Amino acid sequence: MLNLDTEITYLPGVGPKRAKVLGDEIGVKTFADLLMYFPYKYIDRSKLYRIEEVNTEMPFVQIKGRILSFETFEMGPRRERVVAHFTDGRNLMDLTWFNGGRHARTHYKIGAQYIVFGKPTMFSGRINVVHPDIDPAEEMQLSGLGLQPYYSLTEKMKKAGFTLRSMERLMRNLMDLMKDPLPETLPEGQVQRLHLASRDEALRNIHFPESAKALERARVRLKFEELFYVQLNIVRYASDNRRKYRGYVFPRIGDVFNGFYHDHLPFPLTEAQKRVIREIWNDMRSGRQMNRLLQGDVGSGKTLVALMSMLIAIDNGYQACIMAPTEILAEQHLKTIKDFLDGMDIRVELLTGIVKGKRRNTILEDLAAGRVDILVGTHAVIEDTVRFARLGMVVVDEQHRFGVAQRAKLWSKSDNPPHVLVMTATPIPRTLAMTLYGDLDVSVIDELPPGRKPVQTQHVYDAQLPQLYESIRRQIRLGRQAYIVFPLIEESEHIDLKNLEDGYEALRQIFPEYKMSKVHGKIKPKEKEEEMQRFASGETQILVATTVIEVGVNVPNASVMVILDAQRFGLSQLHQLRGRVGRGADQSYCILVTCYQLSADTRKRIDIMCDTNDGFRIAEADLKLRGPGDLEGTQQSGMAFDLRIANIARDGQLVQMARDEAQAIITADPLMQSPDNAIYVHRLYELRKTNVNWSAIS
Repeated sequence: MLNLDTEITYLPGVGPKRAKVLGDEIGVKTFADLLMYFPYKYIDRSKLYRIEEVNTEMPFVQIKGRILSFETFEMGPRRERVVAHFTDGRNLMDLTWFNGGRHARTHYKIGAQYIVFGKPTMFSGRINVVHPDIDPAEEMQLSGLGLQPYYSLTEKMKKAGFTLRSMERLMRNLMDLMKDPLPETLPEGQVQRLHLASRDEALRNIHFPESAKALERARVRLKFEELFYVQLNIVRYASDNRRKYRGYVFPRIGDVFNGFYHDHLPFPLTEAQKRVIREIWNDMRSGRQMNRLLQGDVGSGKTLVALMSMLIAIDNGYQACIMAPTEILAEQHLKTIKDFLDGMDIRVELLTGIVKGKRRNTILEDLAAGRVDILVGTHAVIEDTVRFARLGMVVVDEQHRFGVAQRAKLWSKSDNPPHVLVMTATPIPRTLAMTLYGDLDVSVIDELPPGRKPVQTQHVYDAQLPQLYESIRRQIRLGRQAYIVFPLIEESEHIDLKNLEDGYEALRQIFPEYKMSKVHGKIKPKEKEEEMQRFASGETQILVATTVIEVGVNVPNASVMVILDAQRFGLSQLHQLRGRVGRGADQSYCILVTCYQLSADTRKRIDIMCDTNDGFRIAEADLKLRGPGDLEGTQQSGMAFDLRIANIARDGQLVQMARDEAQAIITADPLMQSPDNAIYVHRLYELRKTNVNWSAIS
């Protein structure tokens, strides 16, 4: 039987030098690695054409025939064009090489039968294929003319002599060694119940499909298996945690919560906010540690829900803390929470890198003594010097995911692990949330507070800026304010973008009658805060900024968001920026300014932004356009998105199916001790030995 752990050096056609290149470039070190190196596309080579049938509209053609002669044309010093005159027995065509012509002349024999494959063009009135693929006809007929696999090659692989054809030959050599069926990684019952191909059938057909239908069956099987083991690991991890970590029980809704709800709530809660608060309280009184993701669009009232959840902890005699990714956001949370709690006997303190000396020592002492109810901070909160008397609830604001080590550090500050609420204003599609935040229960605030009018989004071109500036004036005359956002701070030598500094000066000339603030990532935090405060208080009418205002700025009076060079921004960023307006009762506008020349993907992004304000629809579209690895948040999370064949954006149904299967297995057998589940335990162990970062999938 074939040993898949055999080093790739011993595969016919490899050897030590080529083995090193395969290992260094694509991580292929064993037979098993090569088997799991899947083609990225296939070309249908089942049809042979006659030359008279070929036209230049065709993407690829293949023709069987003979080389009649070679002709060489000089193209300057040490350069030549080599042309082979080729016939199918009835008509003539040309094969052309601008590079490698000398090799072609010596390698391909006049009179021998070949199958030629390539893109047809027309030159001097004759069909011509430049740099064709050429194979001996008998060799191709032996291997079959079906769907031909194409494998990704790096530049170093190409320099080492690897070609599409040589990779295909290596794979065929491996297949020739695979006499016995490959071992299964899923139970036979599951394979039959879900109508999946066997693993052996799937792996053979993914490389050399017998038909388009066989290829699709192979893909479904391999995608499901990949997603299933990711989900099984996540579900098992979450189940283990629930068993291991008993949460604090918070049975009381007491005076603090009720006092706030009846006397200090600034506006009625939406039905969605009420539902989410119930879900959170059910967790907090259940006796198990809460791990919940709170999703909600910009302006949906997540901070208020988080605060009311912290008040439940306080009512039950515990402290709470909220962690933000930046100091400016932490300060914003502090102000928001203090404004909400104004007049209530609850002590809220800030702990960030800028809180130093005597002030810091006092906060640390009072925190350890239980005299601070709510601590607002950055990652400084998890430092060893920070001690809580009774930490019962932690809120983690967006962009700041706990790694396993960070989570453990927070838990060590308490007898039991505190309840955890992770908030995000970047709506995450279900399939992505299921994988990226798979161990968290999900709550969604899917409605905006009453009285909010949807922001109107418009697309204008650079040439329409004078009319746009006039409409900004009209809004300011009505007493409103405007944001104008630039994509970069300094001019790039490589990308022709408007420069914020120059742009600011130009805007001062355009709007001499108004005061402006300027904010970007390179000014000092204190100066940034002062500029934002000037805008928030209404002292300035226009805030010129980069994306530092993407999250955390709350100015209800601002009704216009102008985004210059909008083609440079992703959907998620555009949606976040748009969320800075529409926070008051007035109609608000988001204007996306671009050049005329836009790619198809950019036009799609702009159209989606103009069509909908629904953050979840935008997130789904962003996932489809960019894929999970590029989405904001996924890279910071440490999520191992090295999926070989599945695509979370396109394989949503399979993600759900994999999740359901994994959940059913863990529900029935939480410790996976049943003999029926031994195959899963063995496979999970095997996968841990590979480069899959399982600890990050949590």
